[in-house]
Amino acid sequence: MDHPVITASVLVAGLLLSAFSLWRGWRPSLGRALAVGIALRLFLLISAAADSWQPLDFANGFKAAGQAVLAHQDPVVATHGSWHFLPMIPYLYGLGLGAGLPWEIAGRLVTVAADIALIPLVGKLAGGRNAPAARFAYACNPIALMVSVIHGQIEPVALAFLVAAYVLARGGRGGWAGAMFGFALSTGSWPVILLPPLLALLPDWRERLRGIVMTGVVPVFFLFTMPLVLKVSWSDLLNVARYLGGVRPVVGEWGWTAWMTGGNWALAPTAAGIGQVVLYATLLAVMWLWRRADRVDMTSAVLLAFMIVTPRMGAQYLLWFVPFLIARPTRFSRPAIALAALWAGLGYIYLTHFDDVGWWQNHQWWSRSSIAVIALLILAMPWNRRRPAEPTEPATAEPESLADAAPSRTTSEAAK
Repeated sequence: MDHPVITASVLVAGLLLSAFSLWRGWRPSLGRALAVGIALRLFLLISAAADSWQPLDFANGFKAAGQAVLAHQDPVVATHGSWHFLPMIPYLYGLGLGAGLPWEIAGRLVTVAADIALIPLVGKLAGGRNAPAARFAYACNPIALMVSVIHGQIEPVALAFLVAAYVLARGGRGGWAGAMFGFALSTGSWPVILLPPLLALLPDWRERLRGIVMTGVVPVFFLFTMPLVLKVSWSDLLNVARYLGGVRPVVGEWGWTAWMTGGNWALAPTAAGIGQVVLYATLLAVMWLWRRADRVDMTSAVLLAFMIVTPRMGAQYLLWFVPFLIARPTRFSRPAIALAALWAGLGYIYLTHFDDVGWWQNHQWWSRSSIAVIALLILAMPWNRRRPAEPTEPATAEPESLADAAPSRTTSEAAK
């Protein structure tokens, strides 16, 4: 990274703005939150686009997917599975490249726009008196800034549709909620783990059925647009389908697998396979434990549990829980988000200064230090909100004030 001090200063400024607003009890209007959020993202966008360092997956896999669509080729097959999702995002990449924008801008416009859309959506998700503080906290959140702008990762796009689905489901609009969830699944495969909490938000089985139907319609639509938009035959769709959602069993970036490999990446199918079984069993257990909780709390618990036990991790995954934990904060959400941002920021800003040898040497201590982040993520789970408050009890189901729980510091290079 060419300008680490300037980049880090912008991220710290976002943190301080959020902390100051909470300390002073300031509840900025939506316009002010958007103005600050857009200003921070545009500044980092200009800096990141001009930087000589570009994230490996962004510069190679994502760019190749956009170029493939521009050439009317299948982005999955053309990238040999490097892009292993539906073509919705590559269609948008292709539009930017087709307009003559340089890739460093075209590849980030999609994620920056989605991250800006998340500012009011997080406020809607929080609702009530916490809405203004929640949306301002997200507008300034360093993890969101790094993942959406510096890394140009697709997580904000999936999250924008996902949070919209929750907001609509809370209003009982099953079909629209399902459609938004379908767009989230068309961005990446990971939101599928949140289908049970989303369906549980809907008022009855009729709305849930509508939600399920629309959830499936949207990805199928994008799958079947491929022969119409790209040079893909109907028979080729089976070849494409085997890549979708697939990932290589690369471990060693985070948590227990980083200690298993000495902090190095490794192809470990057995460890990854066992880890996946443990992961899914943990998610089911968490859903059961939080079955009576507010569905946003259940979602925070599920996503935090994923981070705690997953065998495979990229720094961009840390954004998954941020909108939900900001919307309904817990006692330890502020330090957990702060430490997660600092850990990820060391990867995005500090590790990128080294050559290959230096990067791998520093990666060993950096990946293993994630165990400290995991400890705080465990504490940040909404342990005391696993059931609604009794009628005779005080309203403990109301989340802690955002003055006691906000965002914080920096992010990192993804593990591919």
